[in-house]
This record gives sequence, structure tokens and C-alpha cells, in this order.
Amino acid sequence: MLRPFRGVRFAVDDPAKVTSPPYDLISNGDAHTLLDSHPNNVVRLILPAPPPSDAPIEHVRQLPEAPQPTDATNTDTTPNRPQGSAPSPSRYSEARNTLLAWLKSGVLVRDEQPALYVYEQRGQDVLQRGLIGDVGLTDPAQRIILPHEDVLPGPITDRLALMSTTQANLEPIFLLYNGDHGAATTLVDEVAATRPPLITAHTEDDLTHRLWCITDQAEIDAINADLHPRQALIADGHHRYATYRVLQRQQHLTQTTAASAEPQPTTAPPTAAQPTTAPPAPAEQTIPPASEDTPRTDALKPGPSRRESSPWDFGLALLVDSTTYAPNLQAIHRVIPDLPLEEAVARARGSWRVHDHGDLEHGLAALGAVGEPAFLLAGEEGVHLITDPDPVQLALAMPADHSDRWNSLNTSILTEFVLPKVWGLEDNEQTVRIVHHDAQAAARLAITTGGTAVILKPLAMNDVLAVAAGGERVPRKSTSFGPKPRTGLVLRTFATD
Repeated sequence: MLRPFRGVRFAVDDPAKVTSPPYDLISNGDAHTLLDSHPNNVVRLILPAPPPSDAPIEHVRQLPEAPQPTDATNTDTTPNRPQGSAPSPSRYSEARNTLLAWLKSGVLVRDEQPALYVYEQRGQDVLQRGLIGDVGLTDPAQRIILPHEDVLPGPITDRLALMSTTQANLEPIFLLYNGDHGAATTLVDEVAATRPPLITAHTEDDLTHRLWCITDQAEIDAINADLHPRQALIADGHHRYATYRVLQRQQHLTQTTAASAEPQPTTAPPTAAQPTTAPPAPAEQTIPPASEDTPRTDALKPGPSRRESSPWDFGLALLVDSTTYAPNLQAIHRVIPDLPLEEAVARARGSWRVHDHGDLEHGLAALGAVGEPAFLLAGEEGVHLITDPDPVQLALAMPADHSDRWNSLNTSILTEFVLPKVWGLEDNEQTVRIVHHDAQAAARLAITTGGTAVILKPLAMNDVLAVAAGGERVPRKSTSFGPKPRTGLVLRTFATD
């Protein structure tokens, strides 16, 4: 189910200047650029309490250490997470106070009617349209919303503190579904072609963003009828989706505890068989896992619950029909600081074939021409392509409890074989830095950190879908789907939902 909600939108002359990329793609320099562009940029909400412009990066993106969430499947991490002491919880209070101040002053305005929002991103060789709404948070056993990527606890703790304190979803997750050019997609295209937009914003990445609202109940019903039998894949926002689920469980637990403490009305004096308080409210109903023979007719529709739906039973999401608007799936590269390229290559020679290349351009061409698995290593001393791993060593390294398809992914081989067995390293935030898409940027970072860049080819869409459908997760930071929704075009607050 995609439920309409009363969107919260910026009332400014140039809406592009108050938007930002998703929070986990914003560097220290990006944050200051965004803040310089407009005093009310949404980065003040999603990454509150930035430092003065001359402060080191550690003080911008510092996230708190925290215990593991109660559900091990709902954990995640942010790329390039800096080290140091945990920031004060006041940074989340600052985001809440800023949000409330902007609502009070009219910088942010709530829409009068609940709506689903048609969202378009358009640029050179780019066109993506979808629907923004409240997606129902169902039991994972129903396999309605499919995660595909591993996650870790740090950023969940951060996003949970932010959502709980602000009582808001400040940016949507990104979901893909096989819409088969159905009624929902037809209506999305009709709205974009025939109705005036609420917002038009041209951002610095040369994309034009437009937003429309759908408030007609018949149209909303038609959309949900089309979505009813479908599944969705999380393309971007695994941390935030996991946070939605943790927040939902916490709120249900709070409700259950409160209900168990309430006196039960009686018409007669209590007896030994008639307690003076009501029994605890039942726990969230567990829905049995769907078997392979069970038709998934409840996809994108919340499962049955003994509770009335509450704001935390939904999460802000952009839903895109991937059959009509095929996503752009790009690679995420790694940089291992303090592992000199010469040492990385020397260690790789014991299990991989190494090909030397004069520069990054020739190395990238060679990487694109060979089959998987292959990695391009770059750093101060040059560029080297590694291919054809020793099959015995590779087989021994890959986990027997994963599928052959999972074990063949380049990110799986990097995580399970190259990092721990070849280089003796653990794949964690302290050891491995993340660079989205840009091989040149990865090589530059490797040089400045005295390390090695590991440049990968993108995973195949079919492999990602197959792994997710089989109930597995690819290693963390394996995929980067685009174009990602712009943050700040429409927000969701629990108070108006």
C-alpha cells in the first residue's frame, strides 16, 4: 500500500537551493556549499549542527557508537564514517528545533490535503518518474519489500535518533518494482504530461525535478489496486528502511507497555478471577513466511494487524516502475588507506594474475574488457589489473552457506577473499573507505592516503534481483542505483500523518 500523506514543502523562491543529495552522499565540502547556497537548506535537518567552515571533517559526519539493534537484519553503516567520540544528542534536538521553527515561520508549509506525489527527474539521457507516498511497513517474512544489501548498526543509531527526535521522515527511500507498464505508471505519466507541477527545481547536477500531487481518491485507489500484487526492491535507503522498522517496533512496544498499565473498566468490584488491569496488549501479529507455493497477493499492502495503523507503521518512499524507467546501476569503489599499492599487488600475485597498465584510462578499458572476477588496483605507483584468481584458493575462501550466484559477485569475492585472505584485512568502516561511481576520485584518494584504490565493475541487475529474491543480501555498499531522489522536495512529519 502507498498511503497519501500531508506533505511538508519549502515555501521559498528557488526550491533547488534548499534541496540536497541523500545524507550519506554529502561530504564535508558539500555540506558547506549547500549551506552557503541557502540559509534554510535541508542539510540543516538531515545533518544537523555542522561545524565552522574551517573545522576538520571528523566533526561533520561523526556518528554515535551504539549497541546493536534488537533485530540483526536491520543494521547498517554509513560510508567513510569518521572516528572519535560520539556527538552530543543536542545535534538531533537542534534538527527538531530547526524543523519546528521553519514550520512556525512559514519556511516550511504543510499541504492541506493528503496526497500521493508524482516525482520526475529529467536531464540529458535521464528520465525517471515515480510516486512518493507512505509505504506500509510489513513483516519481513511476507517478502513484500526486499532488501538486497547488508547493513551495519552505526547509521541506524544515527537515523533512529534523528527520526525519533524530529518525529519526521526527512528524505524518502528509493524502491523499484516491476510495474509492467500498469495502471499506476500510466497515471504517473498522464499527470506529468497534463497537469501543472507544484514544484520545479533545477539542481547543480543539471537535473530538473518536478513534483505533482494526486488527491483524488479514485486515482489513489486505482494506484493501490495496481500495486497490490507486486513486490518492491530497496534500491537506495537500506539504513533508513531498517530505521523505519526499528522505530515501528519501539513504538509498538511503547503502546503495549502503556496498554498493560491502563486500568480496565469494570461494572462490579474486582474478584480474584477479574484483575483490576487489562492484560498486556498482544504483541505484533506474526505472519508466517510465504512459501514458494504461496501466491504473494499482498505485495505492497500492509499485512493484518491488531493495531490501528499509526504514523510509524509507514515510511516515506519513492516507488519507481523499473520496467518503464530502468535504473542506472553503478559501481561503488573501495580505497584502503595505508596499504601501499606495491604491497597490495605483491600479495595479490600469490593468487591472482596481475597485468600492469600505464595509466588509469588504459586500466579502466582493460577492466571493462575482461570477465569477472577482476579488479583494477590504483595508487601512487601506478595501475594494475588482477584477473583469473586461483580456483582452489577462491573456493576455499567463499562461504558454503551462500548461493553460487552470491559467491560469484565481485563484491562478495572482494569481501570474503581479497580483503581477508589476500591482504589480511577486515571489511569495515575503519579499514575501507567508500567512493561512489568515480574511479578518478578513488585513485586520487588512494594517493593522498598512501593506499590502494580497488575499482570495480557494476553488478548486473539480474544478479541483484536474483540474490534478493533468494533471501540473501549482497555485501555492504555493492550497488548504487540512480538517479536518487533529491532530498528536500517533500518531507513527512508524524504530527500531520
